[in-house]
Amino acid sequence: METAETGPPIRLQDLAEQTNGPVAARYQEMQSGWTRFWRKLFRSKLACLGLIVLVTLTLIAIFSPQIAPYDWKKQSVMDRFQTPSSEHWLGTDELGRDILSRIMYGARYSLVMGVGAVVLSFIVGVTLGAIAGFYRKLDSVIMRLIDIMMAFPGILLAIAIVAALGPGLLNIIIAIGINEIPGFARITRSLVLSLREREFVTAARVAGSSGPGIVRRHIFVNLVSPITVYASLQVSTAVLVGATLSFLGLGIQPPIPEWGTMVSTAREYLAIAPHTFIYPTLAIFITVISFNLLGDGLRDALDPTT
Repeated sequence: METAETGPPIRLQDLAEQTNGPVAARYQEMQSGWTRFWRKLFRSKLACLGLIVLVTLTLIAIFSPQIAPYDWKKQSVMDRFQTPSSEHWLGTDELGRDILSRIMYGARYSLVMGVGAVVLSFIVGVTLGAIAGFYRKLDSVIMRLIDIMMAFPGILLAIAIVAALGPGLLNIIIAIGINEIPGFARITRSLVLSLREREFVTAARVAGSSGPGIVRRHIFVNLVSPITVYASLQVSTAVLVGATLSFLGLGIQPPIPEWGTMVSTAREYLAIAPHTFIYPTLAIFITVISFNLLGDGLRDALDPTT
């Protein structure tokens, strides 16, 4: 608010335009960096396609109660196994429920599972990897723990965890998140090992900065780009693993319209109603491919050499 004493508020842009010093240079660098990032990202048509699809899926998940043509719980046994029509665009399932509405609601569970699991593994994995890479005394202890986790083949660790915890959305997120921690920890450790010997880290030590301060102010900043790309790619894996757990009966249980659960139920009717199987499978496929396309685009956009 403008007053007689203070005058109009000062914006960083105004200050940059009126100053020829470090503030203007830093502001112009930030602006050019973001402009270059978006230009490089939008240069890839496949990355733009993935981004558009994911934004659309997110909006569908958020507003599914308002835009879904039917309630996902509404049953009509007389209308079971209807093929796609103007009334039911994707047909109906074994209980006469509208498949399109159930897929729209199911987007909530798949996206929450994927993003939630990656956020959990990101926080724990990056923290463990940074500690192991920077504090060499703790390196062997942490990495031996990571090796034990990686000794479990693929999805078996997630199956074992969710079998112990029981089915449910939160338990699936925990199981998938723990399963993906080793990947984040190992890539973070390798990056920190190279960064800790750089000149700016040595200068920070000479200036009296503490170990945690160096990691927080100097090392994490340089981890953002590669870890962000890796995280975007791992979301697709988390979505696929979550759907697999539900398909095996260890994830979200019927009648909740999770995509993996819908596929698992529809396989019994594949011969007489293949559309009940095809459309949830396509939803999983499109989501996974979209995250991979966006991840590839982020990798190119964040690469300083291109």
